[in-house]
Amino acid sequence: MPFSLSNVSDVEYFVAREAELTEIYERLRSDGSRRIVVLHGLGGIGKTQLSIAYAKRHKESYSAIFWLDIKDADTLKQSFARIARQISRAHPSASQLSDGNPNEDLDEVVNAVKAWLSLPDNTRWLMIYDNYDNPRVPGQLDPTAVDIRKFFPESYQGSVIITTRSSQVGIGHAIQIRKLGEVDDSLEILSNASRREGLTSGKGVPYVCAIALTLMLDPDAIKLAKELDGLPLALATAGAYLNQVAISLSDYLRLYKESWLQLQEFSPELRSYEDRMLYSTWRLSFDHVGQQNTLSAKLLCFWAYFDNQDLWLELLQHSTADDPNWLQQVAKDEVTFHNAMRVLSNHGLVEVDTSAQDLIESRGYSIHGCVHAWTVSVLNQTWDYNLARLAVKFVGSHVPGEETVRSWPTERRLLQHASRCLYLISNCLYVDDGLSWEIARLGYLYYLQGKLSEAEQVYQQALQGKEKAWVPVHTWTLDAVNCLGVLYFKQGKLVEAEQMYQQALQGKEKALGLEHTSIFHTVNNLGLLYTCQGKLIEAEPILERALQDFEKAWGPEHILTLGAVHNLGLLYVSQGKLIEAEKMYQQALQGKEKTLGPDHPLTLDTANDLASFYTGQGKLIEAEQMYQRALQGKEKTLGPENYSTLVTVYNLGNFYLSQGNLIVAEQMYQRALQAQEKTLGPEYRLTLDTVHNLGSAYAQQGKLVEAEQMFQRALKGKEKAWGPEHTLTLDIVHNLGSTYIQQGKLVEAEQMYQRALQGQEKTLGPEHRLTLDTVYHLGSTYTQQGKLVEAEQMYQRALQGMEKAWGPEHRSTLDTVHNLGRMYYDQCYELVKKSALQRLRFHSGLTERSECGSKIIYLITLCLRHKSCRTTLLILLHKVLLWINEETLSLLAFSYGVSDAIPQYNRFCDGCQCDIDASTGCFSCKSCKDVDLCRLCFSRYELDELKGIMATCQDHTFVDFSRTVTVEDAEPWLQELASDLKSRRISREEIKRVSY
Repeated sequence: MPFSLSNVSDVEYFVAREAELTEIYERLRSDGSRRIVVLHGLGGIGKTQLSIAYAKRHKESYSAIFWLDIKDADTLKQSFARIARQISRAHPSASQLSDGNPNEDLDEVVNAVKAWLSLPDNTRWLMIYDNYDNPRVPGQLDPTAVDIRKFFPESYQGSVIITTRSSQVGIGHAIQIRKLGEVDDSLEILSNASRREGLTSGKGVPYVCAIALTLMLDPDAIKLAKELDGLPLALATAGAYLNQVAISLSDYLRLYKESWLQLQEFSPELRSYEDRMLYSTWRLSFDHVGQQNTLSAKLLCFWAYFDNQDLWLELLQHSTADDPNWLQQVAKDEVTFHNAMRVLSNHGLVEVDTSAQDLIESRGYSIHGCVHAWTVSVLNQTWDYNLARLAVKFVGSHVPGEETVRSWPTERRLLQHASRCLYLISNCLYVDDGLSWEIARLGYLYYLQGKLSEAEQVYQQALQGKEKAWVPVHTWTLDAVNCLGVLYFKQGKLVEAEQMYQQALQGKEKALGLEHTSIFHTVNNLGLLYTCQGKLIEAEPILERALQDFEKAWGPEHILTLGAVHNLGLLYVSQGKLIEAEKMYQQALQGKEKTLGPDHPLTLDTANDLASFYTGQGKLIEAEQMYQRALQGKEKTLGPENYSTLVTVYNLGNFYLSQGNLIVAEQMYQRALQAQEKTLGPEYRLTLDTVHNLGSAYAQQGKLVEAEQMFQRALKGKEKAWGPEHTLTLDIVHNLGSTYIQQGKLVEAEQMYQRALQGQEKTLGPEHRLTLDTVYHLGSTYTQQGKLVEAEQMYQRALQGMEKAWGPEHRSTLDTVHNLGRMYYDQCYELVKKSALQRLRFHSGLTERSECGSKIIYLITLCLRHKSCRTTLLILLHKVLLWINEETLSLLAFSYGVSDAIPQYNRFCDGCQCDIDASTGCFSCKSCKDVDLCRLCFSRYELDELKGIMATCQDHTFVDFSRTVTVEDAEPWLQELASDLKSRRISREEIKRVSY
């Protein structure tokens, strides 16, 4: 028979579905025996269009293709009558078929068509039964329901496609038709349906493709496509409307959200979807649902007040006796709840949700976003403020408490419903009647998930509600104040946080007494705040009090007690009490692993902080392992953009920076910064810390322009958030000074170091390690500026503080010793050089250079006090003694210096650049600051063959140090030398000036 679908609307906006088309074809291929495929899915998902597309693509595979509308029995029989007329026209010999007499019995026509389709040689036909949405199934009481099997040919032959919204059609091979998976497919429908002028790319591609290409580049088109979520009917409706009105895609999206029903009512009808409109297409399914199960219908209406994704049983089990009876009934047990959902699922309105992983509670269900919009605007056209209140109540009540083990899976499932509640709260779309506690719990959920802006908004709402309901000193009000303080602390608003904590603490102590457990939380929070502010003296007794109170109230292994242990560890790190700090961290980690499990976010927080501690101690293997454990756990449980996850990414960047793995550190910081700017904002504390440390990574890579930009941005933000004298602000000032040093901007560097030093002396004290570090770097800056007196003062001060704080062999102490020794070396050379210019010759002995003598004694003293630096310092001393013609003493200093360094002298030849050692010989210039030659180059120098290289040493005397004196311990000789110089060469006044 000729292929004809004249009674079916043409396919206008069909895209993709290649996998489904292939599956249909494979399932219908046969040797002539009957094959049935059932296409089921949500109304508007594109089942009919898919069937038409299949028929057109494979028409050559069939001898005849017939289309039947089976929305009810009468319509189906009319379709059979139409088929009979088609067959009669194509096969006049088929006398048993109707010639189109309208008075003929339709049942006889149906039987005649079935008989023709059952003829032995007639096996290659295809019957498409469309809109089988009211099937006769077990338990179906609707008298209008249709049993499709009565309308199949009796012979087991031919091919059949059935489209239905019901998943209960239990014949044939079922294929569920789902939403379009690719945004590009949705954009293609939008572009085909809208056909707007001025959207062609001008590249010679077909017009429709050009529009699609333009839309793909349009962010508003992508937003709209994502909102309509792959539903072909919704996409085609939007495109048809946009084709007829002069509004932008963003305006349509705004109207879709603000005036859904009105927008749909004024949208044009779509030929390819017959008389179905987006706002009416699901009414038939809903009516059938209501006939089968009233609980299902009511639950679908209630769903409008939640998010469309992942509604599960336990979330609805917070009803009280005052709540609607149907709601108590639907959530009373698993069987009733799942049965209500099953009815909705049978009609294609609901699917089992597969997004949630690692479930603690039962699996949930989801509805398409467009169906959800329909439930809001059609089923709830008259808004029910009491149902909205119940939704807020249920979501807030379901937020896990701090003591809950493995709470994060539930927290993540709740987050999308919390967003829906926040919309209801912000727009006053619920009855605000005694929900302050539940609203505060929503704020706590947002806080846990790192969504601090939303948390602040919810806490403020809860606080307003509590203050309306009770006097401001009520315990719930004070809890909200405390929570708001926690939030401000996370945001880096430390002044506001302290105000909230103090207000909550004073109110609780007055209203509840000093021993009430509610006070312990605020005390602990206040101690942690003081730690971060650098108020360590104030913090310690507060945190110790909090720990004692928690242990007394709940025992040593309670999660709140372990949190206090963790905070005390943070304090000890800040105080430099490293042994006590590690003990606290280990106690907190082991306790949380036992109580909460190894993957709980609070356990991972402690692992993160323990990793930071290990980094500071130089235990790098342990540190990296802890960081990686924390990061992998947080990415799994909290997600890659969660606040806590970003903290660990940031800390891992710090770890790699400290190891000199600059490329990986930069990658970590860049990843963290991009997510922080998106989720936290550019001025958030953690964002600014990341900017600061990214600047450090740039600086160490020599990317000085980028480093300066990062430091300036971080400094501006920190000054605004923390104030100009906060320790973290001063850290940036210090690092900006270091960058200026690298850039050669010595004046700017000095200004930065001076500012940092003044602030640190005031905030941290003169002997704090950060203060001493700035003193050290300021000394280095003065050295580069030639301000040797000021440099010596800074180095002397830094060395005294470091020896006291860390001991004589600490790396920072030794670095200062090296620099101070070099400083004395430089000062001696300048003094000798000055004397030579004044007297036109060098003088032997120290009698006329008493100031130089004092520097030599300082250098000797450094040699005696710091054995780890003795080799380097003795070589410096050897040079100084050589300059003042003390050749014998110089030879002894050199011998002592190289005795532990042979065969390497840690020197190179200025003639040929080779390393100088015992085999090469060593000849040192008596006049120049740092010139040495090997034996070969010295011979060439004597032959006047090094004029170009050694021009500055012309007519200078070199001393042969190739043959060193055999020596043992340098210490007695140094002591004797210092004593001799003090007693015979330096005046009494100068002896008083000698340090140490």
